[in-house]
Amino acid sequence: MFTFPKPYDVVVIGAGHAGIEAALAAARLGCATAVISQNLDTIGQMSCNPAIGGLAKGHMVREIDALGGAMALNTDATAIQFRMLNSAKGPSVRAPRAQCDKKAYQFRMKWLLEHTANLDLHQGNIAGLTVENDRVTGVSTSLGVAFRARAVIVTTGTFMRGLLHVGLQNQRGGRMGDAMSTLSDGLRDLGFHVERFKTGTPARLNGRSLDLSACERQEGDTPAPRFSYLADTLNRDEDDIFTLNPWGDPAFRIRQMPCWITYTNPRTHDVIRDNLDKSPMYAGRIEGIGPRYCPSIEDKVVKFAEKERHQVFLEPEGRHTTEFYVNGVSTSLPFEVQLDFLRSIQGLEHCEIIRPGYAVEYDYCVPTQLGPTLETKRIEHLYFAGQINGTSGYEEAAGQGLVAGANAALKLHGKPPLLLHRSQAYLGVMVDDLVTKGTTEPYRMFTSRAEFRLLLRQDNADLRLTPLGASCGLVDPLRQARTAQRAADLADALRLAETERFGEVTLGKWLRRPESSWHRLPPELLARFPGEIWEMAEIDLKYEGYIRRQEGEVERTARLEEKTLPGWIDYNEISGLKREAKAKFGSVRPATLGQASRIEGITPADISILLIYLEKGRRSRAEPAE
Repeated sequence: MFTFPKPYDVVVIGAGHAGIEAALAAARLGCATAVISQNLDTIGQMSCNPAIGGLAKGHMVREIDALGGAMALNTDATAIQFRMLNSAKGPSVRAPRAQCDKKAYQFRMKWLLEHTANLDLHQGNIAGLTVENDRVTGVSTSLGVAFRARAVIVTTGTFMRGLLHVGLQNQRGGRMGDAMSTLSDGLRDLGFHVERFKTGTPARLNGRSLDLSACERQEGDTPAPRFSYLADTLNRDEDDIFTLNPWGDPAFRIRQMPCWITYTNPRTHDVIRDNLDKSPMYAGRIEGIGPRYCPSIEDKVVKFAEKERHQVFLEPEGRHTTEFYVNGVSTSLPFEVQLDFLRSIQGLEHCEIIRPGYAVEYDYCVPTQLGPTLETKRIEHLYFAGQINGTSGYEEAAGQGLVAGANAALKLHGKPPLLLHRSQAYLGVMVDDLVTKGTTEPYRMFTSRAEFRLLLRQDNADLRLTPLGASCGLVDPLRQARTAQRAADLADALRLAETERFGEVTLGKWLRRPESSWHRLPPELLARFPGEIWEMAEIDLKYEGYIRRQEGEVERTARLEEKTLPGWIDYNEISGLKREAKAKFGSVRPATLGQASRIEGITPADISILLIYLEKGRRSRAEPAE
């Protein structure tokens, strides 16, 4: 075994969306960081749809940006279409989404990592972890190279014992064309509980073989709703060639590309039904549990048999390719069946498959084995982020990567951790859900998961999180100054609204009316503040009653979060607790009473018994009450 001569503070295994944000966060916080990937040419690869954002996911991307992460700005630099989803609905469910140039996104992210201080890249397949006295000390590759590390972050995506299925044929791999990882075998040996999930992807088609004139055209929004609060620092010219200069044109010109919509039909469904015996899922070849919210076309046809058609989105994969992603028909049927059912769809009658759709099974580690910093409870300084925690989606992975990378660095520096609460961020909701409740299917973020979603809007992520990021060193001075200015502008706009007359009433009273809109303000008022400030002010005024109610709920729940649970508790000793409650408390080891109350199956009676036990324990140990 050859030991690499340079020791690292943090080693990140994997260079997908979780690995990228983990490495950048650790490096920003001053840690000597290394990324080790099977293939450095696939850094930031978009294995499925080359799109970022969407409902709740767009919120998380803006939160990642507010904390200094890279995903939002990289999306703004390489996207080919921007849309604001649910723009006609309430502010809590509006969310940005962008279709990206797949290769531009990937290459720009690789450039960013290569030019980041404190960050090195290495190519290698990780064979195992080095652990001494229940603390990770490094990693080793299949080529016999050992890397020393004070902390390790595992972001292996779908690669751990990955198995790809097309029809009844299968092959090992974490992604079509890439090898699998055997790291999960080593994690089992270390005592981790490993389970198996499944996901899938649709075919990619040659755009020259499509009749787009027979499909519905879907344009992007104008002006383009950007993701990053620093998007104006980019330089995108009229030909849409992004530059790597971080300072750019505030006009942010972009030539957007259209997407297209078509539909399946009864003929499509007949082809699929007639070939279900060739589906690895329906033939019993797949053991892993797949996502309910993103079913394959086989599942749609079987479980929604009453539907005569399903929507299909034709989305270009980039500006310099003819490849199209066929959103809505994820499948693992044999190649010839895929071709048959696709050619039954209007506009696809002569389509040519460039890459077939496939399903992938992979190992993940049950996330209740982690603490809220995403450090494992079993091995100190070992962190998991991304699909290894049972999640699905680029945005969920990137958010976990940032949390894990920041906390690994902060712990090494002896500083307080970055803990995001449910009332602060969708990232906090996701981490709390994972480490408290676990997941029985690939976890995806929805706005319905956040009980305080009116406070966690996509427009105010910087006001919520940038000061927190600044306090732990994640955020640069430019972002801090921008956020401070936005906060001051919003406060000024709200004060002006209560004093400025608008017709027979104050401006604030007028904006509170359901039919009123900041867009209808006279030019002299619109010139006082940017449009985004007026929009935020209108939301705060229109929904102030609901916002105050949620803020009150946050204060009440905060009291439970303040009651920490000491490490000396032996839940098996608590008389009166049900056996199920003892097992769940012992498995999760909640950090606070609030977290304990959110464990699935835990009742208010269990919490009451726990409170009594704590009080008795503190008296016997002479500990001060919280």
